[in-house]
Order: sequence, then structure tokens, then C-alpha cells
Amino acid sequence: MISRAGAALALCLAPGAAFAAGDIGGATLGGAWALPFAGMLLSIALGPVLFPHLWEHHYGKFAAFWAVLVLVPLVLLRGFDPALGALLHTALLEYIPFIILLFALFTIAGGILIMGNLHGTPATNTALLAIGTAMASVVGTTGASIIMIRPVLRANDNRRHNVHVVVFFIFLVSNIGGSLTPLGDPPLFLGFLRGVDFFWTTQHLLPETSFAVVVLLALFFALDSWFFRKEENVPPLKDPTPDRAIKLYGKVNILLLGGVIAAILMSANWKPGIVFDVHGVHVELQNLVRDVVLLGLAGLSLMLTPKQVRAGNEFSWGPIKEVAKLFAGIFVCIIPVLAMLQAGKDGAFAPLVALVSNPDGSANNVAYFWLTGILSSFLDNAPTYLVFFELAGGSAQALMTTGALTLTAISAGAVFMGANSYIGNAPNFMVYAIAKDRKVNMPSFFGYMLWSGAILIPLFLLQTVIFFR
Repeated sequence: MISRAGAALALCLAPGAAFAAGDIGGATLGGAWALPFAGMLLSIALGPVLFPHLWEHHYGKFAAFWAVLVLVPLVLLRGFDPALGALLHTALLEYIPFIILLFALFTIAGGILIMGNLHGTPATNTALLAIGTAMASVVGTTGASIIMIRPVLRANDNRRHNVHVVVFFIFLVSNIGGSLTPLGDPPLFLGFLRGVDFFWTTQHLLPETSFAVVVLLALFFALDSWFFRKEENVPPLKDPTPDRAIKLYGKVNILLLGGVIAAILMSANWKPGIVFDVHGVHVELQNLVRDVVLLGLAGLSLMLTPKQVRAGNEFSWGPIKEVAKLFAGIFVCIIPVLAMLQAGKDGAFAPLVALVSNPDGSANNVAYFWLTGILSSFLDNAPTYLVFFELAGGSAQALMTTGALTLTAISAGAVFMGANSYIGNAPNFMVYAIAKDRKVNMPSFFGYMLWSGAILIPLFLLQTVIFFR
């Protein structure tokens, strides 16, 4: 006799009669199809914290496990052609372009090295954070963090109080600074791949970003000045890296970054009308050219950058390999979730649709900002962005115009609130690890959240009142 739980699961996974290639029938999918996606995100969030050594060596197997739990039922219950079509759509139009951009930015930014040392006064530290914040929307939050964290740490390695410098670095450089272009943070590039104009983000998030950056830099300057004055009354620590002139190495990579921007803009504006059909998936020529150019620019960076420059950045392929494997799992697991979201009120996520809607059916932008942000604080912000993008209708043209405030709320929530925890955005934990290796007494997971809770949450509440009500 079949148990009630088994019957419920069978109902949730029940197949439809027939589906075309790529169509997996989102309106007929039950909630159980979202479980692998939830498991994937929870693994990423909790694995490095609860079982770090196991996770470090086997994260790829975790991703493969959750992906298989989606693909096998899709093939068995929806058919081979629909499952293959959905997988190819995700791989060719989203995952591969997404990883190629991250690979190019990671490779090129890893070839830019800043040597020398400055004295970590409040003014100098504020200037360094401002520079890193501005860089983040050009080279990505990961790239800016790679380039700037070591100069910031060297400038403050003779300070008795330097934890707050790294905490604000994560707030600004590793997160909020990346909100102005699709290059800045992965969620925004996914929006670009879905049809959001390149400079739409710059135009619509500039007020929210400027407000957050000005408030945080002012608060940092005041806090750093207070700590700096306290240190004047005690004997100074020996400076392990005495002040010396700043030198920039790997300058050719700055030109290559310009090439990355040009390639992205080319794909957005050049429309030759040539389309390749791959099992029902339409791949446009301009996007193929963009991806080939990005790979070529990354190759040039590897050829033209001296090895000692990358060694100075402690460059390794580990981080990008991890991102590639984990996001492969994420993009597979999110296939049925996006299909259910596209079904709107007719799908399994109808209660979530109601949660982000006002009684008259209009979008509740406050809910979009905070729900996207809360999930982005602990789960990866890129798939979280996609979930709420689809929940808001999934049409880039509509969201850029009549739904502009909704898309702004989703974008700001995903990027800004990734700073709320060490696991909200990929660069956060990288900066934490580098700072800890340089003997900075970094706060624990929950200790960091005390910082973000005391500083960022009031800021986001203020932004809610000013921008999203």
C-alpha cells in the first residue's frame, strides 16, 4: 500500500501527457521539484561552515548529486526531448555565457597587481575603499576584491584596530560597489542575458547605490578616525611593510578590461539577425562572437602578464573552478523552479506570487527588495535574482519600463544584501580568508552578522522608506 507521503510526492512529480522540446510544463509541476534547488543552495550556504574539509574536496559531487535529482526525473516523467531542450536552453543561453564572463574578468583582474604601501590613515583608507567601490562595477566584485584587498591590508598592518576596515571593504567593494553594470555582480549579468539593457542598471540603481556608498564611506571615516585617535595614545606597532611608492603592474590588463566592456556592448547593440538553432534553442551570432572574444581576451591576459605578477596576487584557478562546478548544479536545479515561476498564479508558487503582490495585483516593491535581499544574504544572490525576476513576470522589456521600480528593488536587494553575511556573495569569504591569513582578527560568522545587522540593516530600512515605498 502506497503511503500518504509517497502519494503526495507522486502527485507533485506527476507527468503531463506530452511536451515539446524545452517545454517541461511549469503549470503542472508540483512543489517537490524545487527541493533539489533548495538542497543545492543550502549545501552552498552550510557546507563551508558545518563541514569545511569535506566541502572543500567534494563540492563538485554535491552539485552533481542535486543536478541528477532534477535531470533523471525530468527525463523519466517529462520525456527526453523536453528535458534536453530545457537543459540546452539553460546551458547555451545562460550558464556558458555567464561562466565565460566570470572567467574572463577573473583572469584579467588577476593579472593586475598593486605593489607598494601607504599609511593607513582614515583619509587614505576611505580613499582606498572608494577606489575599490568604483572599480567593482567595471571589473566585478571578485576582481575588485582581488586587486584591492592586499593593498588595503598592507596599509593597515601596523594598526591595532583594523577589523572594521575589512568589514567595510566587504560591504562596499565586495558587494554594493558592483551594482552599476552587468559586469559588477553575477545577478546583474544574468539580467543582461535575459534582455536588460547594459546601462539600464547604471541609470536606475545610481541613486540607491550613491546613497548607500556615501553613507557607508562617511560612517567608515568617522569610525576609523575614532580608532585612529585611540591608537595615538599607545606605543605604535612595528610596521611589517613600511611605506613606499605605489606601483601598478600588469597594465596591459586594463586595456583588456576595456575589451571586455566593448564585447558586452557589441553583443547588446549589433543585431545581424543570424540565429543558429540547436534543438529548438536559438543562439544568436552576436552572443557567440561576444563569448569567443571574451575567451580570447582572457587568453591574451595569460600570455601577456608576467608570471610573477600573478604570483604577487597569489592567483590560482581554485575559485573559478569552484564557481563553475557549483553554478552548473545551480543552473540545472533551477530549471523546474523557473518553469513553475513562469506559470505565475497557475503554478506551485502561487502563494509566493501573492506575497509580493498588493491587493490590487500590482507589485509590492518593498517585498521584492526585502525577500530578494534576505535570501541573497544566505543563499547565492545570482539564482535568487533569477527567481524574483521570473516572479515579477520575466519580461525584460516590461520590467525595464512599467516595472522599473520592481526590477530596481530586485537588483538592489540581490546585490546590496549579499553583504549581510560571509556567504551572501562569493568574494566575501575570499576576503575573509585572505584577511585572516594576514593575521587580522576577523569576526566569526555570527560576529560578522552583528556588524552587518548594526550597520547595513538600518541603512536598508532607510533606503526602503526613501526609494521603494
